Amino acid sequence: MKKLWILIPLIAVAVIGLFFWQQYQSETELPEGIISSNGRLELERFDIASLYPGRVEQILVEEGEDIEQDQILAKLSSTQSESQLMAAQAAEQRANQLVSQAQAGRQQGEQTVARAQAEVAARLEQQKVAKMELDNARQMHRENLVSTSELDKRQAAYNGAVSAVQAAKAAQAEALAALNRLDAQISEARAGVAQAKAQETAASDANDDMLIRSPKAGRVEYRIAKVGSVIAAGNKVVSVLDTEDAYMNIFLPNNQMSGLQVGDEARIILDGIDMVWPANISFIASEAQFTPKSVETKNEREKLMFKVRLKLPPETAKQYKGLLKGGMTGNGYVRNNTKVTWPENLTVKLNEPQQQQ
Repeated sequence: MKKLWILIPLIAVAVIGLFFWQQYQSETELPEGIISSNGRLELERFDIASLYPGRVEQILVEEGEDIEQDQILAKLSSTQSESQLMAAQAAEQRANQLVSQAQAGRQQGEQTVARAQAEVAARLEQQKVAKMELDNARQMHRENLVSTSELDKRQAAYNGAVSAVQAAKAAQAEALAALNRLDAQISEARAGVAQAKAQETAASDANDDMLIRSPKAGRVEYRIAKVGSVIAAGNKVVSVLDTEDAYMNIFLPNNQMSGLQVGDEARIILDGIDMVWPANISFIASEAQFTPKSVETKNEREKLMFKVRLKLPPETAKQYKGLLKGGMTGNGYVRNNTKVTWPENLTVKLNEPQQQQ
């Protein structure tokens, strides 16, 4: 039994030594101008939060589930948003009623204006007849064919006709003014309808936002909120991984950084997968940092290293989203001399998606 306890640490040391010896061998076998470092595959993460407070009614996805853009992830319930929507709908209905009432009043106003115009026309005709009779009486009075009293009578009739025309025109002006006021009421009522519709749209959008949707396709990482819990505006509900944004961070010492530029080609080989993945350098740190504990280098661990991000093409990440998972270990390869040709073992090699296991 004691011998077994002694053998276990020795076996572990041998396995670890073999691993680093293999890594050292693989690195030393690389052509000059190509460098590598180990890392882990990562998928960009984004948290989906609620715009409004509410109670979590349902969570419709499971952790690890692939989701599509605009898919409903969770449902929140809120009496506040529902009551605001109902109030906005009622306000729009009242505004529409005001428009209908104003339009009905305008129809009556148009009829009043038409009657006033007809009255003016009739009074003008009467004035015209009275003027003709007055002119005729004046001519006959000059010829002593009618008396002065008859002339005065015709004058009074003409004056009455003129007054009647003025009264009819005043009534017509009043009817037109009333019609203009009704037009203003209709415009105001229609503005009220537009405002009520805007409020209803805002309330409807707010109520619709109680359905938590994914802004893009991806994979559910965590269900953060719990069914039945009450969350505030801005609280996270679901955490999602962007399966089209896959990358690996590697760390390189200062003496290997010369010649590296953002956009340069790179390669990624993941442990346990017989494939060589294409990648590009999407980020190079401007300052060195202490090496993470997860990174092992050829000469033990360097203290200060530069982080370099190798990103897979989005279409490749999307095509192999069922195979790629965050945390997969592997090695990233870059060229600090772009004139160097990739060796055969680093030529892009991708299996057909249906062969992914």
